[in-house]
Amino acid sequence: MSALRLGVLAYPGCFGSEVFGVPDLLVMARHVAAAQGMARPSCETSVVSPRRRVITAGGLSVGVSAMRPVDVLIVPGFELTPALDLDAALASLRPEAAAIRSQAASGATVVSICVGAFLVAETGLLDGGEATTSWLYADRLARRYPDVKVCPERLVVTDRGVTTTAAFSAMYDFALQLIRRQDGPGVARSTARVALVDDARTTQAPYVDPALLPVVGREFSRDVKRWLDRNLGSRYDLSALAAAFNVSTRTMLRRFGEEAGQTPLAYVQSARVRRARHLLETTDRTVARIAADLGYADASTFSALFARHTGRRPRDYRATFRRLPAEPIGDIPYEPDTRLPEAELVDG
Repeated sequence: MSALRLGVLAYPGCFGSEVFGVPDLLVMARHVAAAQGMARPSCETSVVSPRRRVITAGGLSVGVSAMRPVDVLIVPGFELTPALDLDAALASLRPEAAAIRSQAASGATVVSICVGAFLVAETGLLDGGEATTSWLYADRLARRYPDVKVCPERLVVTDRGVTTTAAFSAMYDFALQLIRRQDGPGVARSTARVALVDDARTTQAPYVDPALLPVVGREFSRDVKRWLDRNLGSRYDLSALAAAFNVSTRTMLRRFGEEAGQTPLAYVQSARVRRARHLLETTDRTVARIAADLGYADASTFSALFARHTGRRPRDYRATFRRLPAEPIGDIPYEPDTRLPEAELVDG
């Protein structure tokens, strides 16, 4: 069996550990296989780049070779921070994207580590297929590349010759799969034990911390939502909304869509429906009055929108979910609060 030609694509800002992680585990597997008396095909590893010099995210210089044909091309992740201009960052990596496309066209298996999936997705290789990445950035990947079916719970996804992995340590899950295929489950299991790597996990779901998810890049959409919530009764005007935030309509649609996963109009419609549900449940206002309060001159238009979101016409909804007034406590009169709770106003 011929040697496996493994290439790791190093580029400015990539994580150095993800450049060397898979090759190092393969070296350990080779020693494990030899200790078990197995004849193992060698693995020719090279760190390649279309550039002459590469500085990693940690500021370390990595020695690189010119691009060459490989059997497996590994694309490490990069430092994706909330302040990073992702458009500009990926635009600066066009030489790398071209190299990835060229290797794939030559028959190489392309493997991304963590947010390296964003770079691979830029090439179009993930379009129409399944992929994964770090749970922290899965929503962002899905919004940016709507033609990619992102599977945020998966550790390793292989689809049509392209493999994507979850965050950082998932590169070892991929490496163990490769070792298992080359040398069998025994060598893979022993290598995992020697390296103290978990070879039994199948999902990244247990690692998800929901408290971390809203923190990344949501401030703009939160402010826009608050503005829209304060103006639910006014006619929706994209130009006025953009002007209120000193951006163009195109930028408003792009930034809000990236963060909120919907258009401002879609948010307004869902917010109006939430407000209407609250009023239908807690007040005696007519459907026409509620529609007018929410900016709809035509009650039938509002009713159709409400039914599309809830599956019920407003009157049917009220008949099912109307909240009866609570019994007075002693001499304290009960007055229903017709305001939408602040949490619903802000969070949608």
